[in-house]
This record gives sequence, structure tokens and C-alpha cells, in this order.
Amino acid sequence: MPSISTKGKTMPESPIRKLVPYAEAAKKRGVKVYHLNIGQPDIKTPEVALDAIRNYNEKVVQYSHSAGNASYREKLTNYYKTKNIHITSDEIIVTAGASEAILFAIQSIMDPGDEIIIPEPFYANYNGFAINSGVTVHPIKSDIEGSFALPPIAEFEKAVNEKTKAIMVCNPNNPTGYLYSEEELSTLKDIALKHDLYLIADEVYREFVYDGNTHHSVMNLKGLEQHSILIDSVSKRYSACGFRIGCMISKNKEVMSTAMKFAQARLSPPSFGQIASEAALETPQEYFNEVLNEYLDRRNVVVEMINKIPGAFCPNPKGAFYVVARLPIDDSDRFCRWLLEDFNYEKQTVMLAPASGFYSTEGSGKDEVRISYVLNLTDLAASMKVLEEALKVYPGKTN
Repeated sequence: MPSISTKGKTMPESPIRKLVPYAEAAKKRGVKVYHLNIGQPDIKTPEVALDAIRNYNEKVVQYSHSAGNASYREKLTNYYKTKNIHITSDEIIVTAGASEAILFAIQSIMDPGDEIIIPEPFYANYNGFAINSGVTVHPIKSDIEGSFALPPIAEFEKAVNEKTKAIMVCNPNNPTGYLYSEEELSTLKDIALKHDLYLIADEVYREFVYDGNTHHSVMNLKGLEQHSILIDSVSKRYSACGFRIGCMISKNKEVMSTAMKFAQARLSPPSFGQIASEAALETPQEYFNEVLNEYLDRRNVVVEMINKIPGAFCPNPKGAFYVVARLPIDDSDRFCRWLLEDFNYEKQTVMLAPASGFYSTEGSGKDEVRISYVLNLTDLAASMKVLEEALKVYPGKTN
């Protein structure tokens, strides 16, 4: 029988999606499953974007330019101006979601065997992107007691070696919701310049920042223009994950011309996604105000209710729509599966993401879960009640 590739064997399963069969089985048994495992918002996609698809009347759906439609890229530059990010349309490559943008970025600047430093916990697919590219992730651990703040600069200095080519952060962070401060980004800038590294920033959650805080972009770090790469997406901004449209942005012309070769090899980004995303740029500010207030209320419910559970702890995130919570459990993978296979409270259960899958360091996150607060307030409160009841009877409870 033909063998499977080494890369295929080492490719990790998604901690977010691997429990789906157990959730489907629970539903077949008549159990209501509250999906807190995945960042799929229940917020309505803007009508202006949906109307653009409904009103499409061309006779042929054609390839776009490999960098994306020129009209969309031009309008994107205006969007970024409102965020104090000043770029030109040729400094943007439109991609099939942020995922493709990350792959283009990594493969444009790194060779197999090179290393990338990422503070952990981090978005689980970063591991997959690195393996896909033959690159090694060098994790630097942040901790829940410090609300997952950036590790000390000394930890980065220890991690840098001759194979290190880049540092990557997600800001605001998935899975923790942590918002990096201007001072923390300045620290990363200093490290990048000192060691001649790239700094990649995944900023897909920039619209979701709470408590009067401000999002600071990697593109605003003066003197880092040739080292910085911005990753973005419309998925969360417009609650339009299925559009599969993101982008890679950099002022480094060599990086962008290299990434363009990868873009040409995959031909073009999705046409209907671009059409809808271009229209979505006309979304009124009222939409974002309402969405932000909704997520703020949801965050407050989740954080407050978890912290009332004996033995549980949840930091108060400043951005995105996730929390990583520490629970009195022996093994988060076992616990999340048990919730779906063996437990229900009044014919209800919850689907969580084991935080172990968001760490690269073996054995980390065993008592932590990621919760996406993407459900309405009523369902969120009900799901937190179910979680509280589950922890009372879980056989692997630790205290």
C-alpha cells in the first residue's frame, strides 16, 4: 500500500474541529449542543455585501487579477487610511482568507528548516501553516496569571538563533483575546531590528477592542517598514467567514513580488468573495458600533459566570471574541470529549476547544479551554450554566 507523506503524518488535527463527530452524535441523541468551540459569529452579515452577490448579473464569472480586483484593492487603501495605515494598492495581495495570506508570507520569507517565534497560546493553525512550509515554530509561553501578556524581552532574546527569520503575533489575540499595547509592539520592533527579523502581525480582530482601549497596528511602527507584514481578513469584521477573503500587506517590495509568485500559482482569490467584500466596505459605522456593544456584553457574561465557578479562572480580555479559561480538570481534551459523549444537563451540553491545541509546547494547556463568545446572550448564559453543572460531576475534576 502506498505510504503517506511525513508532512501529512505530522500535520496536526484542528483542536477546534476534531470533536465535530462527537457533537453530531450528541445531537442525534436529542442533546442541544452550544457551540463555543469555533469563531463563527451569529452576527448578521451586512446586507450591502449580500446584495452585491444577489445583484450580480455578469454572464461569466471570470478569474480576477492574482493580486485581487484592482477596484477592491483601491477601496481597501481607503479603509486602511481610516485606521491610520497608509498603503498603496500594489502593497496588497488579496487572498483566500487570512490562512492563505499567512502561508504566502511564511513561504516568501522562510526556507525549510528556518524558525519562527510565536508567543503561545496561539491560533492552532499557525502550527499547520509552519508544517506545511517546513518551518519550525519556536514558542514562547505567556501565562494565564499574567492575562497572556507578551513574555519578557529576555525570553525572545534566548529564542533567537541563526535559523530564526520571523516573529509572529495575533493582535488582538486568538485564542486569548489579549490586546498588545503600543509598548509591547515597540519591544517586538526593537527585537526585529536588532536581529534583522520579519514581524508578522495577524490583525483580523482589530475591530473588536473593548473598554476604551486602542488597537495599534504593526504598520504604524516607524522604522520597521521593510520588516513588517500585515495579515488581515473580512471573515470576522463582517461576520462573513464563508467569503474566504483576506489579504497580505507589506511595504517590502521584494516580499510582495515574491508573494505574488505564490498568488499567481494559485491563479486568483474567490470572485464572489471579492465582490461581496468590496461592497462590505460601505457598511455603516452603526453596524460596527452595535456589534462591538453586543460582543462586550457577551464577554462580560462569560467572564463573570466562569469566575463564579469554584476552581475556575478567566482573565478579562481586551479584544477579539475569545477567552482562555482555566478549569478544575485533569485533561482538557478528555473533558471536551466527555462533555459531548457522556454528559448533558437538561438535554443540553457545550462544545469547547481544548486549549492544549493552541500550544506548541507539549503538555501545556491541559487545564485550559478556549471559549468563543459568538452566541446570543441567552444561549451564552445557558451554556455557562451547563458548564458549571458539568464541572460538578466531571470524573476528572481536580479540586
